[in-house]
Amino acid sequence: MIVRILLYSVNFFPEIVGIGKYSGEMAFWLAEAGHDVKVVAAPPYYPKWKIHNGFSGFWYKKELHKRISPKGESSISIYRCPIWVPLKPTGFKRIIHLASFALSSMPIMIMQAFWRPNIVMVIEPPLFCAPTALFTSILCNSKSWIHIQDFEVDAAFDLGLLRNTLLRRVILFAERILLRSFDRVSTISKSMLNKLGQKGIRHNKIRSFPNWINVDEIHPLRYPNFFRASLKIPNETCIALYSGNLGEKQGLDVVIDAARIIKSEIKILFVICGEGVARESLIKYAKDAKNILWLPLQPSEIFNELLNFADVHLLPQRKGLGELMMPSKLLGMQASGRPIIAMVEQNTELKAAVSKCGIVVNPGDFEGLAEALKYLAENPDKRLKMGLAARKQSMNYSKNKILSNFEEELKLINNTLIKYLDKDKDLR
Repeated sequence: MIVRILLYSVNFFPEIVGIGKYSGEMAFWLAEAGHDVKVVAAPPYYPKWKIHNGFSGFWYKKELHKRISPKGESSISIYRCPIWVPLKPTGFKRIIHLASFALSSMPIMIMQAFWRPNIVMVIEPPLFCAPTALFTSILCNSKSWIHIQDFEVDAAFDLGLLRNTLLRRVILFAERILLRSFDRVSTISKSMLNKLGQKGIRHNKIRSFPNWINVDEIHPLRYPNFFRASLKIPNETCIALYSGNLGEKQGLDVVIDAARIIKSEIKILFVICGEGVARESLIKYAKDAKNILWLPLQPSEIFNELLNFADVHLLPQRKGLGELMMPSKLLGMQASGRPIIAMVEQNTELKAAVSKCGIVVNPGDFEGLAEALKYLAENPDKRLKMGLAARKQSMNYSKNKILSNFEEELKLINNTLIKYLDKDKDLR
């Protein structure tokens, strides 16, 4: 059964990290599976918060992307809509940034009603796009689906990006009304599914749709590592790697504090790789730390080499975010077969996941982070055992397994729509 899917996602291909990575992989996978897919998205800008070369934030543009796979040739249409991207995003600027896309993309979404998609799917963040997605689904009598990668409203207030108590109540009330209006509401972890229940979403509407990892592309490597060789780092040096967005949620200042107190006689090198709004301030904060190496965001073609560069992966996170999001980078860390040190609160799903293949310390505890890292640096056998457990755990989230399950749910909800329309015709 071919399903016509309209995907509404501010972040999309060719972004290689975060939401854009997953939205892009999902769309192309569904197209390769034989479904009709159209996408309304912004031009790529994340994580540098700068429009990529070859794209414009001021003009509309339609793209047709064709791919050839073992299943044959497939294609998706992408409608790029204008967006304002601030150089230094603050809480207020982020609101304007997301609102600019929600407004510019509204007419393009409504025009897709003439295509008559079977399912209109919107990715949150941003919540701003939810009303247009709902309206479009009503226009074309299709099913509506919202997929939540993180609870942006709760996170924004918990991080202090937004502070007004009355504003929080108003936004959370509006969020609750919007989410209840969708036919399906999905998210990526058990704790976030529970959060949906707390927001009053009916159980029969809630679906689990976790992020995934391509375990064939990300896997442990046996030969000498490209990064270690090219940077001339001795084999006895333990590499503690953080790779990902350098933003407010990560709490990377704690990693820098841990690097400062690691004694020089212990051969540990911290590697921080990525881009983001906090990169410059973090480098400035770490100017006196001599055991930190800064690398830019690496191309996806050598991402497996990068993850295998690590002897230990670092997963910092600010306090209070454990139930609001599940870091997607965890899956890549696990698939590379390396142990993980995560900074996360007790009694959280993330803590349970990491404790099987690494060490958990409390958010903000840089001394605990340093001690855990020294322990793993001095115990290679323990690193190997944890790494094997990590790899085994990642196999539960293989790309084909997760997306095949999602495809079956799409077909199921589409069948429900077809039966409803057939019944409506009979009544007429």
